[in-house]
Amino acid sequence: MDEAIIKRELSIKRLEPMSSKLHGGCISKARSYHTDKYGDVFIKYNNDEKAREMFDGEFASLDAISLTKTIHVPKPIKSIYEAGRACLVTEYISMTGPAKPLQLGTDLAKLHLHNIDRVSTSGQSGSFVGAAEKDPPPIKQFGFPITTYSGYMPLVNEWTDDWVVGQFVLLRRSFMLDIVSKDANLTIHLFQKYGDRQILSLWPALERKIPSYFAGCHIVPSLLHGDLWSGNYSYDQNGPVVFDPASFYGHSEYEMGILTMFGGFDDEFFTAYHSLIPKANGFSHRVFLYQLFHHLNHWSAFMAVKLGF
Repeated sequence: MDEAIIKRELSIKRLEPMSSKLHGGCISKARSYHTDKYGDVFIKYNNDEKAREMFDGEFASLDAISLTKTIHVPKPIKSIYEAGRACLVTEYISMTGPAKPLQLGTDLAKLHLHNIDRVSTSGQSGSFVGAAEKDPPPIKQFGFPITTYSGYMPLVNEWTDDWVVGQFVLLRRSFMLDIVSKDANLTIHLFQKYGDRQILSLWPALERKIPSYFAGCHIVPSLLHGDLWSGNYSYDQNGPVVFDPASFYGHSEYEMGILTMFGGFDDEFFTAYHSLIPKANGFSHRVFLYQLFHHLNHWSAFMAVKLGF
């Protein structure tokens, strides 16, 4: 995106690159800048057709997490779109601090407990003068106001009352378990070569069993980061910082799915987290289930690339 557009949208005169080249991962490219109005900023760029919705979702996720005042995220400044190109402008944070896994575990648990605590005390809010004017109501459904993205995969964040039934239907749609029905050129050869037919045949059996994994669970919506793996957190001089969220209100244990898949979180982190949110009965089985959805996300994303979707 032309820097003149960014200057116009941010109402700034100075946009001086802090480095000579773009950086980034497999989804977006990024660069840091000095500005005359916002201090140092971090700008992510993407020209994919989904980029505008992706960055709008990330902006809303960062904003929602920031409002909880539980865990540090870069402050979102603006999502910009023009002529098929999009960028997301956030606060720049120097990730040069010492590792503090205990604080990371504590802060993440506080994020997950924030809405739960507000739901539990919502009946008392009317007894405080001005409470309704100061604070928005707690969230009692599962979902999110807008679509958010795990990589290039949109999460269907329609509001539902039932996590186990309603939200799993949406997760199934999000992770495109029906991807194989979207291209008439898929053949039996591809099914056999990549094992896709087995996924389709096993899913209905698992779907019937899913409610049993939640027997006795009382699940209150938690605001989730949604994509918290080791590449999406770091530390500044004050402690942990999380970024690149794909937020929604869901089961706090869902966060443990991708968090436990790739490593990067030590015993100190888990001890701190579970001191505030103890493991409920059946925790380990449900974490495997949540890992499955992230494995399916990776499967569908790489399958889409492989098949030219």
